Amino acid sequence: MKIHSVRVSIVILVISTFVGLGANKAFSTDMMKVQGFVKARNGDVMVVQTPESPNLDILLTDATKVGQVEGVLKARRKEMSMAALIPGLAVKVEGTYNGENQLVATAVSFKGNDLQRAQSIQAGMHETQAKAQENREELERHQETIAAQQSELAQNKASIDAAVARFGQLDDYYILDEVTVYFANGKSVVDPQYMTQLDALAQKAATVNGYMIEVKGFTSSSGSTELNQQLSEDRADRVSNILIQQGHIPLTRMLAPGAMGESHQIGNQDTEQGEAANRRVVVRVLQNKATAGV
Repeated sequence: MKIHSVRVSIVILVISTFVGLGANKAFSTDMMKVQGFVKARNGDVMVVQTPESPNLDILLTDATKVGQVEGVLKARRKEMSMAALIPGLAVKVEGTYNGENQLVATAVSFKGNDLQRAQSIQAGMHETQAKAQENREELERHQETIAAQQSELAQNKASIDAAVARFGQLDDYYILDEVTVYFANGKSVVDPQYMTQLDALAQKAATVNGYMIEVKGFTSSSGSTELNQQLSEDRADRVSNILIQQGHIPLTRMLAPGAMGESHQIGNQDTEQGEAANRRVVVRVLQNKATAGV
């Protein structure tokens, strides 16, 4: 009987050991470090492309520290909002894996020039995509009335469709709504007339699954480049604060406000109307294409 009891105890010990090893595979407490590019943001989940994984899920929490490294030796670290984690940004992530194979981030860092580069690329993509879509709709309207140009219109439409598809591959978001806020010369105060439009945009965004809000500030080319850069940042920040405080947009749904300065001029600077058109902030409601089921 004693021998039998010993054998049973050994079997139980071996089974317990294997069970314990299996459980440990579900998650790891070892600190991991990965580097890559942000592909998409959906609330508290950030998708990062790394050399090892094309779609690594990074879980952001209230405890996640986001920082921008500064200085020649990159030794200084400036605390940043999660809103700075935009698609195209090169990041370094530290964290541990949970049971759902997500890397729970304890810290995310990036370089300042990488953030500016990602903002510029993203702004350029949206502007080009919007122009391509506008041209496409115009061609479709003319197709119904100009029979003699059917062949030429079809060729142009195909070219525009191809351009839209190319930009869609680079930009993982649909633009579902847009509001443009115009400013007085040298000012960053938001005119009360835009409050209703911003409130309506915030309400529409709340009905969209996986939405994000993009805010880009621009200026005319009057004055110094340095002052205009700061002015565009102040304008974008003012509009962002209205959306957060009055529109009740969560911080996790806001992309970093973009200070675009004198770039992307849309009006003729030599005319009063053109200069006024350049003094603006553009607000967009974006939806991730993966969330939309595309």
